[in-house]
Amino acid sequence: MAGIVTSRLHAAPDRTSALTEPRPVRWALTGVALAFLVLFLFIPLVAVFTEGLKKGWEAYLAALVEPDALAAVRLTLLTAAVAVPLNTAFGVAAAWCLAKFRFPGRSILLTLIDLPFAVSPVIAGMVFVLLFGTQGWFGGWLFDHDVKIVFAVPGIVLATTFVTFPFVARELIPLMQEQGPEEEEAARVLGASGWQIFWRVTLPNIKWGLLYGVILCNARAMGEFGAVSVVSGHIRGLTNTLPLHIEILYNEYNFAAAFAVASPLALLGLVTLVAKTAVEWCQARELARGAGAS
Repeated sequence: MAGIVTSRLHAAPDRTSALTEPRPVRWALTGVALAFLVLFLFIPLVAVFTEGLKKGWEAYLAALVEPDALAAVRLTLLTAAVAVPLNTAFGVAAAWCLAKFRFPGRSILLTLIDLPFAVSPVIAGMVFVLLFGTQGWFGGWLFDHDVKIVFAVPGIVLATTFVTFPFVARELIPLMQEQGPEEEEAARVLGASGWQIFWRVTLPNIKWGLLYGVILCNARAMGEFGAVSVVSGHIRGLTNTLPLHIEILYNEYNFAAAFAVASPLALLGLVTLVAKTAVEWCQARELARGAGAS
């Protein structure tokens, strides 16, 4: 009997080898992936810092602390500080609504959330000019009441918020759909209020997806160019964010300063990748711990 079992084990196909690509194919695919990473990620990052430091550390630091650059940094941080919390609140509310309930118009709302992905940021900026510009639909009323939106900070915040609002919602909707409403319904049966259900049941279940969406939303808000370029007016020291300030320096052939100011955005991209990886690692570790406990 032992001999029969042994012969059957030797005769059984190796599932691992059957499901694994041949070694040359794996090497080729890995090489292509690494080549793309080097060509489109590593080399551009190295080029940014190399060009920024071409004239030395003194010129590099001078470009970063120049008054217009500092004003651009402050405006960029202000815009992100307003847009990201607004999109976080909207994303959680929209995901909860779409994942936990069924109602007429649900599919339309789900489609509208993807609208900023389908519309060019430049078109989005032009829409805000059409609505709030001097010759826009609400331009006359805004002018009469001395309210400035286009070519001012509110327009930049509105454009950035519009462009970035799908990020948090799109991370949370599939996650909350997969989790289902059972835990919330059980908490409701046990007498928990709506806020108690949210803070003690829903939020702990979505915390990693929420953090991931916030990271992506913040990175896009600080790096947005197209929509902000249309509504800003390019007023140096007042309505220029970091990407717009970089464009002005580059157009003035001040390449070293342009790359120096671009380096914080490049670092932001690296920090975003590291934070994204850390969140995924923490989430996987928590899932593994939960599976082991069960």
